[in-house]
Amino acid sequence: MFRSLNPGAIGVKVKDLAEGLELAARHGFGGYHFNLAEAAQLGVARVRELTQATGVRLAAWGFPVEFRGEEKVYQQGMEELPRLARVAVDLGVLRTATWITPCSDQLTYEENYAFHLRRLKPAAAILADHGIWFGLEYVSPRNSWTSKKYPFIHAMAQMRELAANVGTKVGFLLDSWHWYNAAETTGDLGRLRPEWVVDVHVNDAPAIPRGELVDNIRGLPGESGVIDLKGFLGTLKQIGYDGPVMVEPFSERVRQLPAEEACQVTAAALKKVWTQAGLSG
Repeated sequence: MFRSLNPGAIGVKVKDLAEGLELAARHGFGGYHFNLAEAAQLGVARVRELTQATGVRLAAWGFPVEFRGEEKVYQQGMEELPRLARVAVDLGVLRTATWITPCSDQLTYEENYAFHLRRLKPAAAILADHGIWFGLEYVSPRNSWTSKKYPFIHAMAQMRELAANVGTKVGFLLDSWHWYNAAETTGDLGRLRPEWVVDVHVNDAPAIPRGELVDNIRGLPGESGVIDLKGFLGTLKQIGYDGPVMVEPFSERVRQLPAEEACQVTAAALKKVWTQAGLSG
């Protein structure tokens, strides 16, 4: 496993990939979550120059197809996906991920399941043809999946079923926040195959009952100690996960900090729980 920076996830804006990689390097991150479309525009040769100059590897990229809305927009994204997938292969970054909305006012669970299969299976097939793994994130806070008429996938077991039906190289974007909100355990993590874990997010939760947690109010890793990150990261190590780990705290305090300070406190928090979990590097 290696520690990765995603500036947007901590409220930091960067003007381009070069600035982001330099920021990651200054604060000791070994990886960087990036925008594949930007990398494609820069060109593979230029991106390689930037990563070699900073010593920071590209970790994973956000799934570039908008699959949740209009058919026309979805089809436009699908038309671009093979080209972007080839760029990802040339860069050697074979991990992409997205989240699944945990409820709907229009679609029942069964209808929503069919919708996601229809939209995601063709995309997963294109990615698999290029050797790319596709991670799906379940969203677990109770206030999220009960906020609309029909609840949808919001736990690991449900997501594993969907992933298996979407494609052969489809797994999880695992987030410690959602793992905690779903009341899942290290035993649940320990039953996963390492290849099923495509990307990992870590954070912490306020010290209030699970049922009262709100999805966009979290904390830096280790901030409250509510989420067992030692167990979470330690179990991922035990099963053989070797990919990136990034921080997604949705913290207003961090968002208000200057960019350098925000990265500094994020790096320190991640390194602390990293060490507690017995991880090196």
